[in-house]
Formats: sequence, structure tokens, C-alpha cells
Amino acid sequence: MHTPRQPERLWGPLLLAICLVAINLRMTITGLGPLIEQIAADQGVAAATLGGLASVPLLAWAAVSPLAHGLSMRFGISRVVTWSLVALAVGTVWRSLPGSPAHLWLGTAFIGAALAIGNVLIPAVIRRDFPSRIPLVMGLYTGILGTFGAVSAGLVVPVSQLVIAGDPLGWRGALLATGVVIPCALVAWLVANRWRGGSPHTGRITVSATASGPHPNPTTGTTDIPTTAPRNRVPGIGNRVWGDPVAWSIAGFMGMQSMMFYTSATWLAPIRTDAGSSDIAAGLDVMFMQVVGIVGSLALPLIYRGRMRRWMPAILPAVWGAAFVGIVLADGPALHWILLSGFCSGALLSMSLLFMAVRAREQETASALSGMAQSVGYLIAAAGPLAFGWLRSLSGGWGAPLWFAVGAVLVQVLLGLQLGRGRMVFERRPRD
Repeated sequence: MHTPRQPERLWGPLLLAICLVAINLRMTITGLGPLIEQIAADQGVAAATLGGLASVPLLAWAAVSPLAHGLSMRFGISRVVTWSLVALAVGTVWRSLPGSPAHLWLGTAFIGAALAIGNVLIPAVIRRDFPSRIPLVMGLYTGILGTFGAVSAGLVVPVSQLVIAGDPLGWRGALLATGVVIPCALVAWLVANRWRGGSPHTGRITVSATASGPHPNPTTGTTDIPTTAPRNRVPGIGNRVWGDPVAWSIAGFMGMQSMMFYTSATWLAPIRTDAGSSDIAAGLDVMFMQVVGIVGSLALPLIYRGRMRRWMPAILPAVWGAAFVGIVLADGPALHWILLSGFCSGALLSMSLLFMAVRAREQETASALSGMAQSVGYLIAAAGPLAFGWLRSLSGGWGAPLWFAVGAVLVQVLLGLQLGRGRMVFERRPRD
């Protein structure tokens, strides 16, 4: 049987465009955490007050993610992604404007709305344009998210301290610099899609399932891509998914993973400065955590196999929670805890995305599940940095926020035990 493939002349430009877009999906928000102390000092507020700032993009993701599919159906995926990049550029400039503090908050919200479109649609673009290379390109995409999120977190503080015309660049200039790749991504995206010609390219992704649970296998070819795919194959699926218990377990699992990740990314630097680290060293700690997360993402297929598919969804968050406790309680260097936390964080991100793909039997279900899980998940995640900062401000220490984090980890462990049973969306019978 002939499998449709993208013309070879398009493979390179399309991949480059996806990579450049992916670079921008984390850089503009992961730089906020290391700069919170600077922003708070400049605006005359307590750092804990700005914990809500890290929740703004997550709330925007929760609100906008369900709209992405409808926009792409009406205007086309390529066009919607194009305008999301334009909106991202506008939001990045808006956030750094001097004057009213509202610029910081509203610009961040605008950035979050733009990023929500890319979060939902870029995986769909990968399915559409790389049907025979989905595991490879999806792995590259996930790795880029982590890599450049880490780069942004590690470099924003040194960039803010660069002296230009006798004055430090400051936090506004550093946040503006996080959008430096957006024009390149926009140009590459436009060129790649013009070469692609806008021709329709649809495919149905069918994921194999075994008695021990579904799992993708890039070497044995478990993706089936016919030349056409029927639309709306499962009537009312967009509404039905909201009533499925497996879908809610996946949404909760992703929500707890995202909440802990963004809480760590936002508050790790202040935790480390309170422990005696310099601002630059604390920013580098955030970078190290996210860089090791890339290793965790790539290592997931090696540890999530055989009998460990049953238990790894619960083991990873438990280890992550233990590492976070070690970070908060450490009086001196905590690099080993930071690296362990980063590894588990990256592995859990890949596991969350994997559940969205392999716990659905057809593309329509996977698409509905992804939109639902991301909307609910990011709504849960938005509470993390805000609640953590509020508890820090209320208690004056890190003890109360730590108990909050431990509670979140315990919830994720319980959800992991549920998901380890291998049940599918719209299927009630366990697949143990």
C-alpha cells in the first residue's frame, strides 16, 4: 500500500518552520520567574504579589485552547498559526512598554492567548505534514520546548544586567529579548506554507493497543495514514469527552504536572536566593532544571515499558515531590535535587502528551481529548504559582507553600495509579 508523503523539497522548510515556532512557545514565559525580584523592586511591590503574573498565561491557555480547533476549521491551521505569531510579537512588545503596570499584565495575557493557539495546533500540524515521521518530529518539538525554555530562564538575568548607553538594560529589555526569534519564525512559517501550496493533507492516526496498554512504536510502524479521513467520524465527540472519566484523569494528571512545573519555574529562583544564591546563580538553577527536563523527556520510552507502564505514572510524581521537598529544605547547594526534579518534570510532560495520543483510538477522539485536557489542565496549573506565592506571603516562609506542593503531588500520584491501568477514552473495561 502506498503511504502518502510530503514532497522531499518541502520536508526541510516545514521542519525548520515548526522548530522556529516551537522555540517561541516557551521563551516568552519561562523568563518571568528569574526576573520576579527585579520586577517587584522596580514596581514597589512584594515579590509574592507577582506570583499571579505567572498564572496569567496559564489562564489564557485554559480560556483560548478550546477555541483553537474551531478557528483552524474556519480559517485553516496555517493562517491561524500565522496570526498567532503576529499576536505573540505584539504581546511581547506590549509587555515591555514603560508606564502603567497594566502593560505588564495585559501584555502577558495577550502572549498567553497567542501561545495557546500554538500549543494546540502545532501537534496537529505535525500529524498533518509528517504522517510517517510523527514520533521523530514530536520528540524534536518537545525537546525544543524544553531547551529554549531553559535558555530563556538562564539568560534573562544576565541580559537584564547588560549595560547599554551607561544604564543596565533592565527587566523590560530582557523580556523584550525573549521574543527575538519571533520574526524569524514568522518568515519561515510563511515561506514553508507558501511552498506547501495550501493543498489539503489529511490523515487518520490509528494507535495500536496491546493487552498491557496502548503505546506508540516508531520502529514497527504503528501509525496508519490513509490518503483521506472522514470528518466528524464520531458524532458529538467534542461534548462526550467531557463526560469520560479517563479523559478527566488525563486532564487532572496534566494539570498537576503543569501546575508543579510552572510553580517550580516561577519560584525556584526566589527559593534559591533565600538559601543564599545570587540572582544569576538562581537563574542558572532554573535553566539546569529545564535542561535536564529534556533528558527526562527523551528517556521516557526507556523507563515507560513492560511492567513499568503500570507503575511509572505514579512513581515519577512521587520522586518529583521528594526532590522538590529537598530543594525547599536545603540550606546550601541543592543541585542534585534540582537535577532530579528537572528529570521527573520532563518525563511527566512527555507522559502527559503521550496519554493524549495513545488513550484515544482515532484522530477525532485524540483531538477532542487534547483540547479538553489542555483547557482543564492549564486552568488547574494557573492556580499553582498564585497559590504558592499567596501562601508564601501569608506565612512568611516556605513551609506552607511546601505543604501545598506536597498535596498536589499526592493527587497526581493517585491519578497516575488510575491511568496506569491502561484504560482508553470511551471504554469502561480496564485493560490490565
